[in-house]
Amino acid sequence: MNEIEEAVSCYNKGFSCSQAIFSAYGKKLGVSYKLALKIASAFGGGMARLGDVCGAVTGAFMVIGLKYGRSTIEDENARETTYSLVRTFVEKFTKKNGSIKCKELLKYDLNVPEQREIAKKKNLFKTLWPLFVRNSAEILNEIL
Repeated sequence: MNEIEEAVSCYNKGFSCSQAIFSAYGKKLGVSYKLALKIASAFGGGMARLGDVCGAVTGAFMVIGLKYGRSTIEDENARETTYSLVRTFVEKFTKKNGSIKCKELLKYDLNVPEQREIAKKKNLFKTLWPLFVRNSAEILNEIL
């Protein structure tokens, strides 16, 4: 199974979109599956259901940072490479999906229980979110 299918499968098992993305790529970059799930666990639902940046996006940011990120103060090139790739990712994700913000993507505020229930009843967690996870993984494959 490639990273795209692995990410979608992870999401479909019940993990968040951020966990799905980061765990699918993390192990190739030296992070165990379990640790990747833990690290990414707070980012689902636009960061703890706050509706901000989509977890499929923040998961991708973590992957980009893990692969290209700066680990010494002197490595300015790594920082610029990371930032450039993140901006490219955002541009491509926004072009495909219209936004990187969870509230805007879903049209519901998951932090409001009534709206979260409407999103569940409309089956958005099984229709839209797997699409965002897939799109995120496809873009990652293009830019990594």
